[in-house]
Amino acid sequence: MTEIVPIPPAVPDAVPDPAAVDAVLAERARADGEFIAGLILAAELDTVGTPRKLPMDLWPHADPEVRKLVAEVWSRALVVGVRAGQLMAAPRFYRDKLYRLQGELAEAGFAAMGRGVGRSLPVALRAPEWHRVDGEVEREH
Repeated sequence: MTEIVPIPPAVPDAVPDPAAVDAVLAERARADGEFIAGLILAAELDTVGTPRKLPMDLWPHADPEVRKLVAEVWSRALVVGVRAGQLMAAPRFYRDKLYRLQGELAEAGFAAMGRGVGRSLPVALRAPEWHRVDGEVEREH
């Protein structure tokens, strides 16, 4: 079992001990990394269907340069996939970012990509907003 480092108690107007803050944040990152790694491992099996097919993800018979390229593509795709999942899971939190990214793509001449982001914006616009005063969700009428 993993030991969880406790959060240092808050002391009014005190400067937190950098070593304590460092330990807590490092532990959070490590624990979150283990969680994400577990999800990736489960997803690998879930997407190939059976454990006997897992070795194909290693590309054992491919040229070493091809295996290196596959590893690089995997790393980039993983980062993009996780970020896309974040955007998909909470679109109302990312409305402004989606508009900004769409504009940056369009300005840079990536018109098709900009249109693609634009097709995702209606979902973000329909997501309910929290009412600022009392935390209630505003509903569409």
